[in-house]
Amino acid sequence: MTIRHTVLAAALALAAATGAARADGLKPAQGHSIDLGAVSGVAYYTVERDGYRVVATLAQEGQDGAPVRVEAVLAPGQSVVLSTPRGPGVRPDAVEISRRADAVFVRRAAVAAAN
Repeated sequence: MTIRHTVLAAALALAAATGAARADGLKPAQGHSIDLGAVSGVAYYTVERDGYRVVATLAQEGQDGAPVRVEAVLAPGQSVVLSTPRGPGVRPDAVEISRRADAVFVRRAAVAAAN
């Protein structure tokens, strides 16, 4: 089983165990699938004293290398964008994870095209 399949299987298991994302945001430890074209994975968050720790684990399609894990601690009003380039002049695939008050949202992000 490739790393990508392992990450996707873990994402599906986490999402099934915690339920699908609701319109009013994610719940703590609730998995959310991320699709960035050739890179995909899962993101979730936990509540900590300093803020909400967002963790995203991503793997590239068809690669057996180690997945990449990205972590950020978000205060209210902060966000993080995960993206993959698609070529000169083409907008990258991007997902924004944002915190508004006590809710966390995952949505497609509109980012500028690469030069």
